[in-house]
Amino acid sequence: MDDRRSYEFEGVRPTIHADAHVSREATLIGDVTVAADASVWPGVVLRGDVEPIEVGRASHVGDNATIHGATIGERVMLGHGAVLNEATVGDGSLIGFNATVNTGVVVGAGSIVASGTVIGDNHEIPPVSFVRGVPAEVTPLAETGIDPEAIFEEYESGGYTDLAARHGELFE
Repeated sequence: MDDRRSYEFEGVRPTIHADAHVSREATLIGDVTVAADASVWPGVVLRGDVEPIEVGRASHVGDNATIHGATIGERVMLGHGAVLNEATVGDGSLIGFNATVNTGVVVGAGSIVASGTVIGDNHEIPPVSFVRGVPAEVTPLAETGIDPEAIFEEYESGGYTDLAARHGELFE
């Protein structure tokens, strides 16, 4: 990765696994870790100055997402323009386009947060939930008729890994 957009903060530099894809047009600051097979797309800001940021294995952070001190589990899809502030997203979850996940929120594993949803501070979303609206409403996925595997297949993280690899110079 071109170091022009990777910045030290108080002696700590971002750590990017050799098998991760981080766009040269993303900004990483301080205590940021990006795991293998993850991708971080153009316009993303990962600011690990107040709290660390972890992007888990095979997770994908879409264009223009902003993350400040958060933990993103494995195989998570974070949509374009999403905002996470000191939050935790469990493994296998999908956070939709322009969703906002505020301070102290924990999104349980296998959950889907719909595009445009706003989750207020300090909410704990149970695993395998569907979250939507402003303010957010939580429904167990089993009660929605939504098939999370079908959703994941449509936005499958492996597809993003392959797409990132095909982009060449965007991730050099």
